[in-house]
Amino acid sequence: MTLPEFHLSSRAQSMKASEIRELLKLVGRPSMISFAGGIPDPALLSVGLFQEAWRQVFAGPSIAREALQYSTTEGYLPLRQWIVAHMRQRGVPADVDNVLITSGSQQALDLIGKLLLDPGSTVLSARPTYLGALQSFSACEPQFSGLDTPQPTGSGAPRLIYLVPDFANPDGATMSRAARHQALDQARALNTVIVEDAAYSALRYDGEELPPIAALDAASGSIESTRTLYCGTFSKTLSPGLRVGWVCGPAALIRKLTLLKQGADLHTATINQMVIHHVASADYDAQVARARALYRVRRDAMLAALEHHAPAGLHWKKPEGGMFVWLTLPDHLDAGLLLQQAMRQDIAFVPGAAFHSDGSCRNTMRLSFSLCDEAQIEVGIFKLCSLIGQQSMARAVGV
Repeated sequence: MTLPEFHLSSRAQSMKASEIRELLKLVGRPSMISFAGGIPDPALLSVGLFQEAWRQVFAGPSIAREALQYSTTEGYLPLRQWIVAHMRQRGVPADVDNVLITSGSQQALDLIGKLLLDPGSTVLSARPTYLGALQSFSACEPQFSGLDTPQPTGSGAPRLIYLVPDFANPDGATMSRAARHQALDQARALNTVIVEDAAYSALRYDGEELPPIAALDAASGSIESTRTLYCGTFSKTLSPGLRVGWVCGPAALIRKLTLLKQGADLHTATINQMVIHHVASADYDAQVARARALYRVRRDAMLAALEHHAPAGLHWKKPEGGMFVWLTLPDHLDAGLLLQQAMRQDIAFVPGAAFHSDGSCRNTMRLSFSLCDEAQIEVGIFKLCSLIGQQSMARAVGV
C-alpha cells in the first residue's frame, strides 16, 4: 500500500534534514570518537541538584499543582526575574516585560524568523554560520547574504542580521568590540534587527570579556529603543534536555513574539522552567566555572594534537571559548567524502558545507571538543590527520 501524494507547501518541499542531527543517529556505537555534536559532557550535568530541584517542586501540593498546570506564555515569573538579573549583570537593562521564555534558544530563532521574514526577504549572516539558524529561517523562504555584501536600503533592505558574537558555531570566531559596534552601525543604517545568538557566551577560556551587542545597543538609551534581540539558553550550561531558553529585547517585539509562541506551543513546560530556576539560583556560576575548566583542557588538547599530527596544508585558529575548532583542508579535499572514510575508522565530525546556505566550502570541517576526553582527542585527531594526509598524498600522485 502506498501513501497518497499529498500537496505540500513550498516551504515543506524545500526543507532539509539537519546534517548534525542525522549524523548523531550514526555515532552511538561505543568505539566511535565523535567530534560531531556540540554536546555538553554528561559528567557536568548536576544530577544531584536537579533531583533536589524536583523534590522542592513537589514538596507541597500547591507548588506541585502549579508545576503540572498550564502557565502564562511569557514564562515562569521567578525564572524571568532571574534572567533579568543575569542580563543586567551583562550590561543589558532589562525588566521582566523584556523577557520571553522559549523552548531552547532554537525556538527563539524560529519565532523571530516568523516575526520578521517574508518569502524573498534577506537575512545577513556570517559565512559560515550556525546550521540551526539556517534551518529555522529557511522555513520562511528568505535569501541569505554575507555580512560584507552591499545591501539596499529602504523596502529592499535585509530584515535581520544574525550574529553569534562569542565563540561562534561553527568556526569558534569572536567578534571584537569594534566589530560589534560596526554591526550596530550597519543595522541602524539598514533599519533592521540584530539577532544576537549568545548560546556559548558563558564558555570563555581566554581573552577579554566583551559586552553583548545588546548591551552596546542599550548604552545610549533604554532597552525599548534598541534593535537587538538577544537569544540565551541554559542548554550549554545546565541542561540541554529540559529545553529552556529565552529571548530578551524591546517589549514591543517581545509581545509580538509571545503571540507567535501562543500559536506554537502555548508555553514552555512549567515544571521544566521551575526546575531550571531552582538549579540556576543554586549553582549557575559554579556550574559555568566547572564547564570552563573542563572544556579549556579539552580545547588545548585538541589544538596540541593538531599541532603535532596535522599534515601540511591544514589551517585552524585557536578559539577563545565555546566548543569548536574549525579546520580548513587543502582545496582539493572534500570533507563530506572524507567523513564517509572517517566513519569507517570510528571518527565523526561535521563537514563544513552544512554551515553555508549555498553548500560551499566543502574543504572545511567542524570539530567539537566538548564530549571527548584528552586521550580520545589524541587518538581521534591522530587518525583523522593520518586519513587527511593519505588523501592528500593520493591526490598528489594521481590515484
